[in-house]
Amino acid sequence: MVKALILAGGFGKRLRPLTQERPKPLIEIKGKPILAWQFEWLRKSGIDEVILAVGYLKEKIIEEIGSGKRFGVKVGYVVEDEPLGTAGGLKNAEHVLKNEKQFFVLNGDIITNLDLKRLSNALTDDIVGAIAVVPLKSPYGIIRFNPETGKIMSFVEKPVLREYWINAGVYCLTPKIFEYLPEKGDIEQTAFPILAEKGLLKAVDYTDVLWKSIDTHKDVEEAEKLLSKYSIT
Repeated sequence: MVKALILAGGFGKRLRPLTQERPKPLIEIKGKPILAWQFEWLRKSGIDEVILAVGYLKEKIIEEIGSGKRFGVKVGYVVEDEPLGTAGGLKNAEHVLKNEKQFFVLNGDIITNLDLKRLSNALTDDIVGAIAVVPLKSPYGIIRFNPETGKIMSFVEKPVLREYWINAGVYCLTPKIFEYLPEKGDIEQTAFPILAEKGLLKAVDYTDVLWKSIDTHKDVEEAEKLLSKYSIT
C-alpha cells in the first residue's frame, strides 16, 4: 500500500487571526477541516496510511486527528522541533519513507480531487518524481482591447490561463528524492530545480478538476463554492 505524507507544519500567517490558535490544516471548509477533506480524497485513491509532518501548533493537530481511525485512515506523525520548510519537512520523514518504492507528498493546505493514479503511473525508472500541475487561474478579470485603437472588445472574469501551469502541491516521489533534500528549505527552491535540470522530474497536467490552495480568507470562501460544484469522493 502506497503511503502519503502531508506537510502540515506551516504557520499560515496570511490566514490570521484564524491560525492564531488553530493550525491551517485544521481550518474548516464547509464544516470540515482541510485534513478531513484530504483524508476522504486519499481514501478514494486507495490510500489509508498517512504520515503528518507537524510543527506549528502540533498538539492541536495530534489532539484532533489522533490515530485517524474516525477518518478511516491510519495516521502517524513526524514532528518538526523548528520550522524546516517543505524540503526539510520531507527530509525529516526519511526514516519512515526510505524503504517505500514510491510515495505521495502533498501540502496540508489544498483541497483537490485530482486522480493520483495518473501521477503514480508517470513514474518510470529514470524519474525521481512527478509533479501535479494545474492551469493558472487569473486572480483578476482581464480586458481584451485593440492595441492599435485602444477600443475595448470584451471583459473576461478571472479566466483560466491554460498556457501557464502551476505546481499543485501534490507529488509522487521515489526515495531517491532524499539524496537531493537539504535539512532546511523549500523543495520548490532547492531539490526540484536541480532535478529538473537533470531531467529527473515529470509534470502531469490536470484540467477541469477541483483544486484550491487555502492561503487567504478569500480562498476559504472560494473553496466552499468549489466543493458545492465538485465532489471529493
